[in-house]
Amino acid sequence: MSSIEAAARERVTDALRAEADTVADRWVQLQLAQEELGNGVSESELREEADSLLSALVQALESTAPVNRLVATHQELHAAVTELSMRRARAGAKPTITSLAVLALKEALLEAVQRQTGDTEELFTAAVLINRLLDSAGALSFETYVEGREEIIRRQSRQLLEVSTPVVRLWRQVLAVPLIGTLDTTRTQVVMENLLEAIQEHEALVAIIDITGVPTVDTAVAQHLMQTVNAVRLMGADCVISGIRPSIAQTIAQLGIDLSTILTRATLADALAAAVEITKDSAARPATAAAEENR
Repeated sequence: MSSIEAAARERVTDALRAEADTVADRWVQLQLAQEELGNGVSESELREEADSLLSALVQALESTAPVNRLVATHQELHAAVTELSMRRARAGAKPTITSLAVLALKEALLEAVQRQTGDTEELFTAAVLINRLLDSAGALSFETYVEGREEIIRRQSRQLLEVSTPVVRLWRQVLAVPLIGTLDTTRTQVVMENLLEAIQEHEALVAIIDITGVPTVDTAVAQHLMQTVNAVRLMGADCVISGIRPSIAQTIAQLGIDLSTILTRATLADALAAAVEITKDSAARPATAAAEENR
């Protein structure tokens, strides 16, 4: 670290220690003055963010790490910037606005340094240091925001998938999954997970997969159905596919898709009737076996 950078770090650190509350208040006011910067975050939350970030800045500047690596390597500073960005992401603010909120701290911090010294050279070196430091913080906040929003979107998408693929208990030991819309790999995985968990929970013997609401059945959809059927069988349950409309039956035949090993029915009512018969047969088998043993 050069003597010039060391002096600049000391000057900025002294300004932060001497005027932490003033800098925090100024930063909050700068954000509130621009409505889009403070949008979705209350003044008390902004002040909490300011106190946390400024405290972390002081700790980071007191370390020996290079300025351009402080945000990435200093644990407290990295955590403070990340938490600020994630909070904005949850509030629905735009990523550029989140970065601008971090960069707004430059003005508040430069004003504090200016009050501590009137030396032009010291002000210049301090300004360069503050720009390098907060530019890194702004970049991290943008990156964190994007990653956070993507995670939120993924979680919401999965929740929508789970809502759109409910597992319904139709009868004792009989479950049904009414499918509506396109059946892709991601949705198949959700269907499979939910159905297998429900089979275990309800000790089901039959699972009905109703595809009445599936617009088309091609080779990919058929493969997804076969995967689900195989998984259900591994759980010790039988599987019935209902909702085989004439158009779908014709398409399956034309594509040469072999569903001969799977019990299929035209309607959900027919599938339920078949499922009830299967459960009756399953219940009768142990009783017959016990009677034969008693003989």
